[in-house]
Amino acid sequence: MQEDSSSSIDSAVLCSKAWPFVEARKIQDRLRQESERAGSRELPARKVLFETGYGPSGLPHIGTFGEVLRTSMVRRAFSRLSPDHPSELVCFSDDMDGFRKVPDSAPEPEMLRAHLGKPLSSVPDPYGCHPSYASHNNELLKGFLDRFGFSYSFKSSTDCYQSGAFDAGLRRVLECYDRVLELMRDTLGDERRATYSPFLPICAESGVVLQAKVLETDAKRGVILYEDATGRARETSVYGGRCKLQWKPDWAMRWYVLGIDYEMYGKDLIPSATLSHKIASILGAGGGSSASAEKDSTKNSNKGPNKSSGEDKHYRAPVGFAYELFLDERGEKISKSRGNGLTVDDWLRYGSEDSLAYYMYRKPRTAKRLFFDCIPRCLDEYLIERGKYDEERDIGKRLDSAIFHIEKPILTKLPTGLSFPLLQNLVTALGLQSDALAGSGLDAGDAWRSVLSSSLSAEISADEQSSLHLLWGYALSYDRDFVRPSSSPRAASSAERVALQSLVLRLRQLPIDSDVETIQTAVYEVGMASGYDGRLRDWFRALYEILLGQSTGPRFGGFLKLYGLPSGITMIERALRA
Repeated sequence: MQEDSSSSIDSAVLCSKAWPFVEARKIQDRLRQESERAGSRELPARKVLFETGYGPSGLPHIGTFGEVLRTSMVRRAFSRLSPDHPSELVCFSDDMDGFRKVPDSAPEPEMLRAHLGKPLSSVPDPYGCHPSYASHNNELLKGFLDRFGFSYSFKSSTDCYQSGAFDAGLRRVLECYDRVLELMRDTLGDERRATYSPFLPICAESGVVLQAKVLETDAKRGVILYEDATGRARETSVYGGRCKLQWKPDWAMRWYVLGIDYEMYGKDLIPSATLSHKIASILGAGGGSSASAEKDSTKNSNKGPNKSSGEDKHYRAPVGFAYELFLDERGEKISKSRGNGLTVDDWLRYGSEDSLAYYMYRKPRTAKRLFFDCIPRCLDEYLIERGKYDEERDIGKRLDSAIFHIEKPILTKLPTGLSFPLLQNLVTALGLQSDALAGSGLDAGDAWRSVLSSSLSAEISADEQSSLHLLWGYALSYDRDFVRPSSSPRAASSAERVALQSLVLRLRQLPIDSDVETIQTAVYEVGMASGYDGRLRDWFRALYEILLGQSTGPRFGGFLKLYGLPSGITMIERALRA
């Protein structure tokens, strides 16, 4: 992340309109209110905790990346706003959830089907390399996050339940059982309301997470009495991983125990988050366990909560941020199971990591389409924004730019007159005009030398050359996979052939080192003289359809400048011979 060295940046942070700073100030307000409740004028000197959740029933996906990235942006903004407050990002895996469905892509489906209903952490790993299916996917998650250099600490729901880390929260839910149950029942239908309980016992015989009717609760002993499938009343401790909570109370209990200050979630989870916030408020309102319960506590997590659970714990639900969901090209919600979205690796084949970060940063509360065609457009927008950022001297405007909030910028701005669409069209032109570059793919070395041999090469710095190399590779990949298969240059009509012949003659009259504007003016003049006066859009569409097999493109003068006038003339002449 590039930053201004001026000390005035600290005051600019206080009024920045960039959404990560807006969110960071909400967290600071939370700390301020905490101090006021404690009768202090100083902000509490404690660590601020951010959380992001993960369901390990499947592989990490682009939504996981977006949530962790955006949360990290807020965390960095908070560190700038409150540099004296340490912070931590907790990546939490809900691996105690019941295994509900066998993924289509998973191996050993019959083996997995035999374990439906069990906690994910109790399902064997179908890949045979980890103790459980959950631990396999947890390791994939950690590798995924490490790959992109995220700073986080990992927590497993199973570990928290079985180690006793959640015992204080489970006891608090028992203490507030009737209020939590009443709150949840208001959201349920009649049939579900009759048997619903926040607690899900785990059957000692089958290991399945049970949706069972709870008959009695005992907060002092930490037990529930529930009705099993045969109608028999059975008692179980809520500690030591023998029970888990339904996911909305579980979410609230986790916030309460860990002391989470900030969490993001998708728009589809707004009702659930609202309910979990209410439950967390119930748990945190003068929370804590009774003195007698503290005396009865023991270090054995299977028998009861540890000593720390006896301490009073006043807690308010975290600051929440609901982001919009990603849509496919038809405007439908992307889904891992439907396979109608992109993966992170899909993006990185055709665009850089910082361009993906830019996509995730922009308008997180607005639904955005996420499909292959958006990658080159996003790359171009990012490069334009990068150029503006590098030239901006106003600190406030720099803070409001997406570029400030991207931690690992890779690409630099392009030289004046260059753009990613120009590079894409050059790749297409080279591939269509040269047998050596056609076939299974383009020869990147030959094509790149063609770019550097243009008169622009003297204007390109070392950093710009490095970015251009990367962009050239993305353009090659995108052209090979998407442009070339659908490109079909059409034959010119009689009138168009006359216009193209006039264009060749006009271009031959220009100096070989003519600038972009001179070339563009020449193309304009030929179009107007050839009957396109007042409809030059049709002239340029014809040029791209005949020469490149596509109906749109960047400024044609810029394209010819980058391609080189001699090569451009040759390309037109070949089209005339076709």
